[in-house]
Amino acid sequence: MERFWNHFVDYLPHLIAALIIFIGGMIAMKIVLKIMSKGMKVKHIDKTLHKFSTSIVHVICLILIVVMVLSALQVPMTSIVAAIGAAGLAIGLALQNSLSNVAGGFIILFTRTFKIGDYISVGGQEGFVEAITILQTTILTMENKRVSIPNKMVTDSVVINFTALEKRRLELRFNIAYEDDHKKAMAIILSILNTHPDIMHEPDEPMCVMEAHADSSIVLLMRAWLPTQKYWATRYDVIQKVKEEFDRNGITIPFNQVDMHIKNN
Repeated sequence: MERFWNHFVDYLPHLIAALIIFIGGMIAMKIVLKIMSKGMKVKHIDKTLHKFSTSIVHVICLILIVVMVLSALQVPMTSIVAAIGAAGLAIGLALQNSLSNVAGGFIILFTRTFKIGDYISVGGQEGFVEAITILQTTILTMENKRVSIPNKMVTDSVVINFTALEKRRLELRFNIAYEDDHKKAMAIILSILNTHPDIMHEPDEPMCVMEAHADSSIVLLMRAWLPTQKYWATRYDVIQKVKEEFDRNGITIPFNQVDMHIKNN
């Protein structure tokens, strides 16, 4: 016990130094991340780059703290380097998919396919981009569900960015009965579009044409440009106003019909 106590007393300064380094390192890491965050906000750095860079710096700081603590505990640097190399190789073999996700995160960051706040569709999921980290991309659906998608899956999938551009083109189809005046119906739709405050007249004027002769109706196609941020509100408003004006002017929206002919023997 006396020998153990003597060794403990001799080693105690190293333990205290390692503890001080660990606590000081964690405090320093928080300060660095806080300064980095404020600096990026002042420079108006994109939120996507902000969060991604912060997550990388956080991991690097943790590795440095661990190395410094082990060094303070008198662990030989050659052993530390060898252990890190072996651990890196083992982790690399065991976490090949995770490394692919890390590479995918860098691809997303540098290609700028989308950024935080964009509304995207990827892997069968749609929602607003909430975060892009080293391993995954998180989106919030319209139902406020948080969906985490591995970065590798994002880079391997077709990504649709609905809010990348300032303008979107609204496209709707309306079915009317064959007995109705299609020219009148088209004039009603154009009147609604031309008087709507959110419909734009650049780069093209709103249009409405007869697209097809369906089984039970005539199909009218309309297209119009509008600001991306007002897409859904305008879409719902136009659909409602067309229905109200059709009802007011006697234009019917037919349902599918089947004509049956009975032959008497």
